[in-house]
Amino acid sequence: MIKQLFGSLVAVSALLGAASLAEARTLNVVASFGVLADVVKNVGGDNVNVVSLVPTGGDPHEFEPTPADARNLSGADLVFVSGFGFEGWIDRLVGASGYKGEPVVVSDGIAARQMEEDGETVTDPHVWNSAANVGIWIANIEKALAEADPEDSSAFRANAERYGKEVADLDAYAKKAVAAVPEDRRKVLTSHDALGYFGREYGVTFLSPVGISTEAEASAGDVAQLIDQIKAEQVKVYFFESSNDSRLVRQIADATGAEPGGELYVEALSPADGPAPTYLTMFKHNVDLLVAGMNK
Repeated sequence: MIKQLFGSLVAVSALLGAASLAEARTLNVVASFGVLADVVKNVGGDNVNVVSLVPTGGDPHEFEPTPADARNLSGADLVFVSGFGFEGWIDRLVGASGYKGEPVVVSDGIAARQMEEDGETVTDPHVWNSAANVGIWIANIEKALAEADPEDSSAFRANAERYGKEVADLDAYAKKAVAAVPEDRRKVLTSHDALGYFGREYGVTFLSPVGISTEAEASAGDVAQLIDQIKAEQVKVYFFESSNDSRLVRQIADATGAEPGGELYVEALSPADGPAPTYLTMFKHNVDLLVAGMNK
């Protein structure tokens, strides 16, 4: 009788263990672009497999989804997007893929930056260029992962706390580094208007020939006006961006005398052997390059 009881207990224990393993699973996750994919990986840890739709170094504004991207979405447990109109192609892709869920918008709760473009008020989607905003991303990602996989919620919470502290430390680093630059030197020329949240958070003025999307084209009149503004405000340095064409910003720099400050990573990470393969290294790279350029 005792042997039978012991055997029954072992069997029940095994079943409970199997049930627990079934609940704890590895989530298949799709993120819209590399910066977001890296943040999701840091929060999800070993409990997620993350695929980025936009490839390393690609321009998210000009991204064209493929059938392989639709297949990735169709098999995903969760889909993460930044939001604020950044992924203009996502609704079409979700429809084509047959994905049944709603994409998680990680920028929910961020105070949007409004700007004028071609006579219209538009929302700037480049929120991650403020490290403080990525703290909000982390909270939203943790919540979504925990809802999809409650069994691993404690791991997601621990990852979010650890990574959130790293991001908060980076935010403090940026504020201290930029504050050391004289205010009249905190003016920079860049390829397109992707650093507005950085400017708002850390006190830098960015000028650019192209608006929030690299798909837009600057008119000759806009370029001439910008050249006059750069000369009037005595902007001394320009930067080009890793994921888009730098010819126009170089032409403007030649016309104004602005000196090159280097290559920023504002919408895409670098390859693994480059200077910005993760969000943390990307952000610090940009801070250090901008500060060095403004101090020239």
